[in-house]
Amino acid sequence: MLIARDRPKLLSIVIPMYNEEEVFPLLKSELTALKASLGCRVEIILVDDGSTDATYQLIHEWALEDSSVKTIALSRNFGHQIAISAGMDASSGDAVAIMDADLQDPPSLVPNMIAGYCEGYEVVYGQRAEREGETWFKRASASLFYKLMRRFVDKRLPANTGDFRLVSRRVIEDLRRIREHERFVRGLVAWVGHPQKALPYVRPARAAGETKYPLIKMLRFAMNAILSFSALPLKLIAYAGFLSIFISIGFILRTLYQYWFRSEALVVGWASLSVLITFFSGVILLSLGVLGIYVAKIHVEVLGRPVYLVRHSTNFEKEPR
Repeated sequence: MLIARDRPKLLSIVIPMYNEEEVFPLLKSELTALKASLGCRVEIILVDDGSTDATYQLIHEWALEDSSVKTIALSRNFGHQIAISAGMDASSGDAVAIMDADLQDPPSLVPNMIAGYCEGYEVVYGQRAEREGETWFKRASASLFYKLMRRFVDKRLPANTGDFRLVSRRVIEDLRRIREHERFVRGLVAWVGHPQKALPYVRPARAAGETKYPLIKMLRFAMNAILSFSALPLKLIAYAGFLSIFISIGFILRTLYQYWFRSEALVVGWASLSVLITFFSGVILLSLGVLGIYVAKIHVEVLGRPVYLVRHSTNFEKEPR
């Protein structure tokens, strides 16, 4: 059951940034226009994730001009998902909008997200109906990623969505309680539950600069998402173990058949032996590798280190935690 509510008295807009100096002038213009059109108080939280260009200098200068603009500079590059978490932790709004800096998440859709919030939804997420400016490989791999995630990880994860969404203060407080290091924010939002609504939109091409998610980084991101939300790799190891047993039984039965009924065909050769040794060695090494990844993740969490560290911030009364 949805319970309607008033517009947020304060809206927080969280934007992670990494080497975005080229797109910054366009982003600043879009956010300035958005802030003037919303009819409520707005704080813009720009999180610099260890940029090596002039990104932080540009956003810091903007913050000095406008007290509603707040900046956080992380001590190093912690990753896109950690930067989002840092912005959410520092937010004060009744609702928090999360978007990327490249303007592929159109700020003009925020009023529609606020409308969904007023209807009573705790999460209003952008769902990509079309993806402009992307190759067929990018679209196909993204579609495969979400199919695999929904099939094997979490059926609640909506397809064709990124981190572009508006969430209520209730969801923010729930997410603040989750302090794991390997973070998959859109998966965490689906996991916490609460009423959620999709907002279909056409995703435009990147306004300027280069993508921060090349193929290798996307594969690493997908692996982290799977390992953080599923024991599927461990299950696959078990299935591989059973398969190995059945294959071994097949070889044993074949050998016994030749021994009893075709003894003349029973020739001791190296081919079968080498195949078996190679197969089982691969299974063992793969199993140890997957187990090692899980153990490494457990090790990182047990150490209890902070999820991120802040080097500098602007326009916060106290240092963001």
